[in-house]
Amino acid sequence: MLRRTAVKMLGTLALLGPRAGTSLLAQEKKEAPPPPPEPNIKVGDTFPDFTLLDQNRNKVSLHDFKGKKNVVVAFVVFAFTGG
Repeated sequence: MLRRTAVKMLGTLALLGPRAGTSLLAQEKKEAPPPPPEPNIKVGDTFPDFTLLDQNRNKVSLHDFKGKKNVVVAFVVFAFTGG
């Protein structure tokens, strides 16, 4: 049983070839990506007008609330994705 497992492992390594151990080393040598650019919108700036659909498929625009209510715009990355 152990011999069969060892033969399978050696066969897999032989199929991968000489790159089998170097792929991890190559990944470590990569340079870090450049930092993201500064956002164009800062805290307190007037947000550009946009229109979205609500849960009932009605159009809602930001200009509908101007002068009536305060609006908070938040973008939550990976919200409701289950991951």
